Amino acid sequence: MLTEEVTKLIGKSGQPMILEVERGAIRKFADAVGDKNPLYWDDEYARNSRYGSIIAPPGFFGWPVKWDSPMPFLPAIRDELIMALINAGYPRIVDGGIEFEFCQPVRFGDTLVAVAKISDIYTRESKGGTLVISVTETSYTNQHGTLVALACQTLINR
Repeated sequence: MLTEEVTKLIGKSGQPMILEVERGAIRKFADAVGDKNPLYWDDEYARNSRYGSIIAPPGFFGWPVKWDSPMPFLPAIRDELIMALINAGYPRIVDGGIEFEFCQPVRFGDTLVAVAKISDIYTRESKGGTLVISVTETSYTNQHGTLVALACQTLINR
């Protein structure tokens, strides 16, 4: 059974996170995932493409290359959810997956605003007991207010 501490989080949004998209970070990300597409590397090639400039690979949303606090790109709302589930007796957690919808290219120089919202929390019975499934949706918009991507992450607690 889900506690009120858990169910009151359904529909709750976290604080917006500001993510600056840097050219060097795009290149480091593309290198890290082994993507040699010249749209992410070659200024001249990208300038002559339909995009007109270097764009970021799918999955890159301005992740910081360095930071002062632990993982600032994780929404605080997710921490609140995890603590509520631990308090409710569901301390074990596994990543149930993430799906992305890419709407517009992300470009270096963009300032993205990410807002995470807990869209659903429900239980499901398994052979090992009750599982709590939570779904967090994160929208990413650029400095023009244009939606560039949506992410839907599922966490499973037991």
